[in-house]
Amino acid sequence: MDIKSAEFIISNTDYLKCPDSRLPEYAFIGRSNVGKSSLINMLCNRKDLAMTSSKPGKTLLINHFLINSNWHLVDLPGYGYATAGKKMRDKLQEMIEGYILNREQLTCLFLLIDSRLEPQKIDLEFIEWLGENGVPFAIVFTKLDKLTHALGKSNTQSYKDKLMEQWEELPTIFLTSSEKRTGRDEVLGYIEGINKTLK
Repeated sequence: MDIKSAEFIISNTDYLKCPDSRLPEYAFIGRSNVGKSSLINMLCNRKDLAMTSSKPGKTLLINHFLINSNWHLVDLPGYGYATAGKKMRDKLQEMIEGYILNREQLTCLFLLIDSRLEPQKIDLEFIEWLGENGVPFAIVFTKLDKLTHALGKSNTQSYKDKLMEQWEELPTIFLTSSEKRTGRDEVLGYIEGINKTLK
């Protein structure tokens, strides 16, 4: 897929205020500081489409971007903010769950996971929640450039092994690096393939 246009549309705290369109939506989510904004910018060939920050918790809103005038990319707040107070964490959880469970236009949720880490309880619980609620999702491992090839392969395999304890079939998995633009064609090709089936 060739990204010819990518424009910011609107930010919201409530799925009910999201764009009133029938376009398919592909949402991106992950724990804070997983590299979500960098991945979105890399996919869209833009340096500053999504705000990047070394400080976790930059995205606190549901952000809609219109891609090629025919689908929306949605940047969701991260989950698991260690520094946020309970009130803020509850508010973010309500915002995220409201969108994921009620937004009819959501076509696929891309769950980002830091490839440098061992399987994290919070990610595994989130994956389980997605499965229980029948949410279509794919897993995107980020920051592969920070590891040797062997370690990256070992870490991602650990996740797959852990998931296979609960899942009969694994979701689609992508290996990416925003720095080296690894996985860009695969993720965009996946979105394009789904879009073709919706016509």
